[in-house]
Amino acid sequence: MRIVVTIGGSIIIKNHNYKRFKDYADVLNDMKNEHELFVVVGGGKTARDYIRIARDLSVSEAMCDDIGIDVTRLNARLLIMAMGEDAYPVVPQNFREALEFSASGKIIVMGGTEPAHSTDAVGSILAEFVNADLIINATSVDGLYNKDPNKYDDAKMFEEVKPTEMMDLMSSKDIKAGTYEFFDMTAIQIIKRSSIKTVIVNGNDAHNIQKAVNEKIGTLIVPED
Repeated sequence: MRIVVTIGGSIIIKNHNYKRFKDYADVLNDMKNEHELFVVVGGGKTARDYIRIARDLSVSEAMCDDIGIDVTRLNARLLIMAMGEDAYPVVPQNFREALEFSASGKIIVMGGTEPAHSTDAVGSILAEFVNADLIINATSVDGLYNKDPNKYDDAKMFEEVKPTEMMDLMSSKDIKAGTYEFFDMTAIQIIKRSSIKTVIVNGNDAHNIQKAVNEKIGTLIVPED
């Protein structure tokens, strides 16, 4: 199976601890025995800190995005180092390079590609570009909720959801930028048009991405009727 795994920066670079990279490396290396893997890594708080500095320097938002992309690629390099020989040694700069590098049979790890594209958007576009069978989104919560579970005790998680339902949820007053990890509109639109099976799981346990292949876990984004 060809799988794209997106790992939020808040997951992979949490507390700047090398063990999180090692945990993901071990799981991904094990999955490589049965699957063809592409991984997209986010920038997390580190990227936001650098972006804030760039913004304070009064540079354009596009340049701020570019700074964030650099951080995601640094995180990608660290994960490549953690995986050793099982990973392709170069971080792709775009989707075409990712596909070309995959001919090596190694795990491909990349960060951002261009301004205004989130990690989720990059992962979704990559999955469409390489004709992936599955997207696994590793985030900081157990799945997709109707509102921020970190703020609301009565937040309910969806076991299954359609892309159009996610779009409706995006317009809810409870879902705002920065509230909690959530697919952006670009990612949802790509998943909708491509009908790519997508699972959202809690990435605080790296093993959840492996469970998502064959077990019922997190939130499943199902194709439209």
